[in-house]
Amino acid sequence: MAASELYTKFARVWIPDPEEVWKSAELLKDYKPGDKVLLLHLEEGKDLEYHLDPKTKELPHLRNPDILVGENDLTALSYLHEPAVLHNLRVRFIDSKLIYTYCGIVLVAINPYEQLPIYGEDIINAYSGQNMGDMDPHIFAVAEEAYKQMARDERNQSIIVSGESGAGKTVSAKYAMRYFATVSGSASEANVEEKVLASNPIMESIGNAKTTRNDNSSRFGKYIEIGFDKRYRIIGANMRTYLLEKSRVVFQAEEERNYHIFYQLCASAKLPEFKMLRLGNADNFNYTKQGGSPVIEGVDDAKEMAHTRQACTLLGISESHQMGIFRILAGILHLGNVGFTSRDADSCTISPKHEPLCIFCDLMGVDYEEMCHWLCHRKLATATETYIKPISKLQATNARDALAKHIYAKLFNWIVDNVNQALHSAVKQHSFIGVLDIYGFETFEINSFEQFCINYANEKLQQQFNMHVFKLEQEEYMKEQIPWTLIDFYDNQPCINLIESKLGILDLLDEECKMPKGTDDTWAQKLYNTHLNKCALFEKPRLSNKAFIIQHFADKVEYQCEGFLEKNKDTVFEEQIKVLKSSKFKMLPELFQDDEKAISPTSATSSGRTLLTRTPAKPTKGRPGQMAKEHKKTVGHQFRNSLHLLMETLNATTPHYVRCIKPNDFKFPFTFDEKRAVQQLRACGVLETIRISAAGFPSRWTYQEFFSRYRVLMKQKDVLSDRKQTCKNVLEKLILDKDKYQFGKTKIFFRAGQVAYLEKLRADKLRAACIRIQKTIRGWLLRKKYLRMRKAAITVQRYVRGYQARCYAKFLRRTKAATIIQKYWRMYVVRRRYKIRRAATIVLQSYLRGFLARNRYRKILCEHKAVIIQKRVRGWLARTHYKRSMHAIIYLQCCFRRMMAKRELKKLKIEARSVERYKKLHIGMENKIMQLQRKVDEQNKDYKCLVEKLTNLEGIYNSETEKLRSDLERLQLSEEEAKVATGRVLSLQEEIAKLRKDLEQTRSEKKCIEEHADRYKQETEQLVSNLKEENTLLKQEKEALNHRIVQQAKEMTETMEKKLVEETKQLELDLNDERLRYQNLLNEFSRLEERYDDLKEEMTLMVHVPKPGHKRTDSTHSSNESEYIFSSEIAEMEDIPSRTEEPSEKKVPLDMSLFLKLQKRVTELEQEKQVMQDELDRKEEQVLRSKAKEEERPQIRGAELEYESLKRQELESENKKLKNELNELRKALSEKSAPEVTAPGAPAYRVLMEQLTSVSEELDVRKEEVLILRSQLVSQKEAIQPKNTMTDSTILLEDVQKMKDKGEIAQAYIGLKETNRLLESQLQSQKRSHENEAEALRGEIQSLKEENNRQQQLLAQNLQLPPEARIEASLQHEITRLTNENLDLMEQLEKQDKTVRKLKKQLKVFAKKIGELEVGQMENISPGQIIDEPIRPVNIPRKEKDFQGMLEYKKEDEQKLVKNLILELKPRGVAVNLIPGLPAYILFMCVRHADYLNDDQKVRSLLTSTINSIKKVLKKRGDDFETVSFWLSNTCRFLHCLKQYSGEEGFMKHNTSRQNEHCLTNFDLAEYRQVLSDLAIQIYQQLVRVLENILQPMIVSGMLEHETIQGVSGVKPTGLRKRTSSIADEGTYTLDSILRQLNSFHSVMCQHGMDPELIKQVVKQMFYIIGAITLNNLLLRKDMCSWSKGMQIRYNVSQLEEWLRDKNLMNSGAKETLEPLIQAAQLLQVKKKTDDDAEAICSMCNALTTAQIVKVLNLYTPVNEFEERVSVSFIRTIQMRLRDRKDSPQLLMDAKHIFPVTFPFNPSSLALETIQIPASLGLGFISRV
Repeated sequence: MAASELYTKFARVWIPDPEEVWKSAELLKDYKPGDKVLLLHLEEGKDLEYHLDPKTKELPHLRNPDILVGENDLTALSYLHEPAVLHNLRVRFIDSKLIYTYCGIVLVAINPYEQLPIYGEDIINAYSGQNMGDMDPHIFAVAEEAYKQMARDERNQSIIVSGESGAGKTVSAKYAMRYFATVSGSASEANVEEKVLASNPIMESIGNAKTTRNDNSSRFGKYIEIGFDKRYRIIGANMRTYLLEKSRVVFQAEEERNYHIFYQLCASAKLPEFKMLRLGNADNFNYTKQGGSPVIEGVDDAKEMAHTRQACTLLGISESHQMGIFRILAGILHLGNVGFTSRDADSCTISPKHEPLCIFCDLMGVDYEEMCHWLCHRKLATATETYIKPISKLQATNARDALAKHIYAKLFNWIVDNVNQALHSAVKQHSFIGVLDIYGFETFEINSFEQFCINYANEKLQQQFNMHVFKLEQEEYMKEQIPWTLIDFYDNQPCINLIESKLGILDLLDEECKMPKGTDDTWAQKLYNTHLNKCALFEKPRLSNKAFIIQHFADKVEYQCEGFLEKNKDTVFEEQIKVLKSSKFKMLPELFQDDEKAISPTSATSSGRTLLTRTPAKPTKGRPGQMAKEHKKTVGHQFRNSLHLLMETLNATTPHYVRCIKPNDFKFPFTFDEKRAVQQLRACGVLETIRISAAGFPSRWTYQEFFSRYRVLMKQKDVLSDRKQTCKNVLEKLILDKDKYQFGKTKIFFRAGQVAYLEKLRADKLRAACIRIQKTIRGWLLRKKYLRMRKAAITVQRYVRGYQARCYAKFLRRTKAATIIQKYWRMYVVRRRYKIRRAATIVLQSYLRGFLARNRYRKILCEHKAVIIQKRVRGWLARTHYKRSMHAIIYLQCCFRRMMAKRELKKLKIEARSVERYKKLHIGMENKIMQLQRKVDEQNKDYKCLVEKLTNLEGIYNSETEKLRSDLERLQLSEEEAKVATGRVLSLQEEIAKLRKDLEQTRSEKKCIEEHADRYKQETEQLVSNLKEENTLLKQEKEALNHRIVQQAKEMTETMEKKLVEETKQLELDLNDERLRYQNLLNEFSRLEERYDDLKEEMTLMVHVPKPGHKRTDSTHSSNESEYIFSSEIAEMEDIPSRTEEPSEKKVPLDMSLFLKLQKRVTELEQEKQVMQDELDRKEEQVLRSKAKEEERPQIRGAELEYESLKRQELESENKKLKNELNELRKALSEKSAPEVTAPGAPAYRVLMEQLTSVSEELDVRKEEVLILRSQLVSQKEAIQPKNTMTDSTILLEDVQKMKDKGEIAQAYIGLKETNRLLESQLQSQKRSHENEAEALRGEIQSLKEENNRQQQLLAQNLQLPPEARIEASLQHEITRLTNENLDLMEQLEKQDKTVRKLKKQLKVFAKKIGELEVGQMENISPGQIIDEPIRPVNIPRKEKDFQGMLEYKKEDEQKLVKNLILELKPRGVAVNLIPGLPAYILFMCVRHADYLNDDQKVRSLLTSTINSIKKVLKKRGDDFETVSFWLSNTCRFLHCLKQYSGEEGFMKHNTSRQNEHCLTNFDLAEYRQVLSDLAIQIYQQLVRVLENILQPMIVSGMLEHETIQGVSGVKPTGLRKRTSSIADEGTYTLDSILRQLNSFHSVMCQHGMDPELIKQVVKQMFYIIGAITLNNLLLRKDMCSWSKGMQIRYNVSQLEEWLRDKNLMNSGAKETLEPLIQAAQLLQVKKKTDDDAEAICSMCNALTTAQIVKVLNLYTPVNEFEERVSVSFIRTIQMRLRDRKDSPQLLMDAKHIFPVTFPFNPSSLALETIQIPASLGLGFISRV
């Protein structure tokens, strides 16, 4: 095929682009050979001239057809090249949100940076058992393929997970291990799969860290081998690690963190157990704060610490070891804070009592001074002497960091060793699956030794990958027997030789490390001299002499030589290590022990398990100095050796590849960076796989698929019966170049691009056919449309013309009538207007005249009143003026008089002060003194009088003052009133002025009001008219509202009814949920019961000690192993005292799983013992009751009764004595025993208390027996009284009266005497048995005392042991004790069985003797007495005919009945030949007879045996549908019979009178009805599981893959992962297979007589399983989500509905269970473009969840190019509309869900007495009654 045929106009191509890597374009014209320029049209609308390379003249890559875009397998693409791969991955990742894609044998996984719901247990179950190409790509599919190939080919497998940091390698490996753990389970009860998963959090905490590219980056490589046994169940695991990044411990780049464990410790520093570590915030430590990003968003380090500790505990790392690990880690942090002070350029020192170093030494248990010395000094050794040299500050810092790295690396190795030890299994490993989680190809700006090793490992892995891909490709060609040439593929062996060969890079590096003065520069020069210009893959940078470039398979990488030698040596000062080895902390020296089994630089397999069956290259024995030499191996040498071991392991397994891709560097969810993706695709080998596939025949079709797809390109004459020949003939015509395809045995192989060419031819053919069909249909449609339009136009014209004529006549009539109406109307209007104006004029005149008269009157009245007011005001003003004048005059007078008095006073004062005045006054002073003295005396007398007068005057003055005050107040009040009156006058004057203004305003307002009055009148009239109109409207609204209220009432009633219905439905749902929970619990109970039976059998095989002469044959291999382990444990327990003095390293490790098994079995044995004890008590009680019944015979007389009462008293006294002895023994034990032994939790105390309680229970039983005996004796005494009404007593009195003969009395007395002797001997034997039991109890107490002493000795020995050894010893003691108890319990059970057998024999003997006594007494009765007794006539033939519907059998025939009727019954013969439910009827008739006999023991025994036998049958033949269906039907019938004949009114409504006579009379079996109902539920659930196992292989093939309507869906091109063909081949299930199976199920259930309602429930469950499994597979298969597949599904569902109609099961609810599947099929077929389509989808898909709808839309894939993909915007619209819907986030339906089952009562019309028992059942020992 020429290129011009493909590079035609409108063909789409890919052209390079610097931004998007590749850009799509479209050819604007055909390409012709010789053209140098292509005219292209880009998708963004621009035109471009693309110039071809003049040298190569290579055309741009062609783009695949749209229907191939988004394929699951990249090899399914017709054009295999880089842009097609990149575009397919981008479409799947961005548009379809699919992160997994196949690329041949490789699974490409793109990190979504978002949690996706695709890893649940339902997804695991969906992928389990599926072929790899049948489901969408997934990590679970790869894991399932590895697991399946391991089981099928019996070959070990490997899953190689690689990729950049942050690409998701660790998560992928984790999910693969989770899949193995979930699918396979564990071979023991130790939950190995949980331990395997628990190793992940431990390794992540110590080996993962935050980088700039990933928050949880693995900084080491690991290979985990998961071991399986012969049944392919997990038994253990082993881990190998590679190249731990130790430098991260002491240095972190910006925005990075140290290992997670350090931050977890700091976050948990406040815990009490961590206080001794003296930690704090991570910012306080130098080793954790360098990156400046101590917190990861969304991660709680404290919680992660708790998870890490839980995982350590689960893996068996003890608390002491855990705390030791944390001490060492905390010591590393404190070591990083140690600071150095420079003394000079060549020496340094540490400050005394430096706190970080003190804490480090305390935690590590080393001497402070010694460690301080060797951190600042080093020892140099020469040939003759050694001397100590100080080191500089920089050297000391480097030595400190080297020591921290070394300690961490050793701790990492120790943890890995312990994890491997915990995951190691003693069971022999049959096969394994390895999961390799290793770093991908790395290239940074600065690449050092770590990147060199990583890229070296990737070169080796890439070589192995290329060889494997090439091998598979060639094997496929050889299998199909087609000629092939050797495919040229890139072999990177030269690059590997450059690195690892002799004089290679690693060899020169090791040689330089051995040189005394070797440096990085000298090593670089050696590299240049050795390889430059000699090896094409080695280059030297132009501007550097300290770097080199290697051309790797992925890219060129430049390595900086600086640090290579130091990292390769990995040197640590030996003196510092010696200080750590001398530590008092025991765990620390263990880290530095020489590991002789190291296989990698960072780990060793501590388990002795051989990883691969291979012989070592060299023997392990050698010279004594060999280990020292091995210890000095460089890191590069060790890494090379471990890598060789890894490659040997991988080459010995079948590899599976997972390539993880990082879509962007910013961790944005679902963001695709094309540049980064292409870099990784080139680096991880995906494009190499594409290139190898494209070099051969990448496209492959089976002949049938090719014929089905390209049938449209064939003519009828080309189609032959031989499909292979037909395809050959067609291809020879379509593709002329025969080199473009090859014919194999079963497939056709095509070169790249040929399928696209065939698709183009097919599309052109279909397009031409579509155009022809469209042309014809459009012509026919337009012709039909034209005829309809012509006929319609004629009809419209006829009607329009008639209408126009009628309208014209109507217009003329209306014109004439309008003229007449106008004439009369105008006359009326003019007359009316004149009358209105005349009336208005008269009214206006009357109002105006009245208004003028009223105004005149008001004016006169106002003038009169004004005169009066003026008169009053003027008088008031005159009076006021007079008062004011008088007041002013008086005031003036007072002021003048006061002034004059002041002047006079002033004069007198002046005179008094003058000297002359004094002189005048002193003349005759002496004479006057005497006078004055006299006057003083007189004045004193006067003074006294004056004082008296003054007091009187004061009283008078006070009274007058009060009066004056009151007068003053009164005057003030009057003054205020006057002021108020003055104010009032002023206010009145103002009011008058205001009134005048108001008067004028009112006049003006009156005019306005009068003017508005007319308007108001008019408005009121208008308002009245409006109100009337509104009233009419309101009436109408009222009527409308009434009508509306009626409608709302109806709607409310309807809504209430709907709510009631919904509430009823909700209650039904709640009831179903309760039923479901109960039935699930019942299912779990039955599972545990089966497990208990299995364990019981295993226990009997394990614990039972064989008797002499009898050897037990082991049933299974596991029981042999368990017995061997058990015996070995006993032997170990016996050797405990001798081994306690040996070191702890030599002790045999305790098997915890065995201990848990023994403990569980011991508890089960104790329970079983209790059950057996109860059963024994019941049997003894039955024996005593039977004895009591025998003692009630009428022959007993008074002497015997007295004797019995005496014996009874003796028995009671003996019982009291026994009780007292037991109490004394209990007290003595509690007083004398040690408190440790007699404590409530001690084993000896528990055993003793159990024995004492059993003895007390036995005594209680004896007491009850005594009470029963006493009641019987009393009843017998009452029976002997002469006036008793009982018939037996009257007979006895008559007998006594008749026995007059002395001989007869003597014989009766002798018989009574013999009976008394028998009873006495029986009581004596009981007494002896009680004494024996008491003696046994004393012996047990003595043995317990001995046990107590022995345990005290062991306890004293244990206290001398260390704590760990003490725990192990205590556990071993407990195992020994439990083993001895088991043996004792077995002996007790055997004794109890012997006792039961002995009692049964005694009972038989007593029964025989009593029968002989009865016969002897009957012989002693006189003939007359016999004649006097009434003899009833017996008619035997008539009784045989009149059956009562009962069956009689003997007690010893019960086992035979159960065996013949249940255990050995074949359902097929019974269902075909006999009536349905016959076994149930037979069993019920037997129960009726036992009820008729009032034999409760027989009823209980028969029902218990029946239920247990049905369970045994179902356990034995539980996989047979007929058996399960048969016993479900019979169990239900038995249950219905118990209800129908129970005598309850609710169940007797449909009974006949004869059936009511057959009701049970003595027993209420309601409890047994519940037990049978539970049994029926268990059988129903087992039936569902059986039919699910039968249907499950058919469903996907019949409902999805098979094309029921042939030709509707064409087969798309497939890749290397072959899908299951949709063409029906031999052995392929079709829809008819499912329908045939459904018919088979239905016919079997009908033949067995199953209830119709129960059949409906089974059918509903079957249809639910079909719908759920089909929908789940549809949601996980992109190739099934297409329009044509939706049509196929709807057709298949319609066939199922038709089957329901044929079987009259449409009302069973089965159709409703298919509703999600129906809606999914409709979703595939509806339009998916506009918002209306989105609304329709949201309303239509109410049975699907939002996640399911979005998943189907994302998976929708066009099969033909005429279909369109669903746009991303449309899916987002759907999500927005459905965001408020509250549904389950779960994607898949629960296919294991079982609907709750009910058993509606279904009475039988069959008469019991008409049932005949066929001889074929072998029930001849049963007789009808």
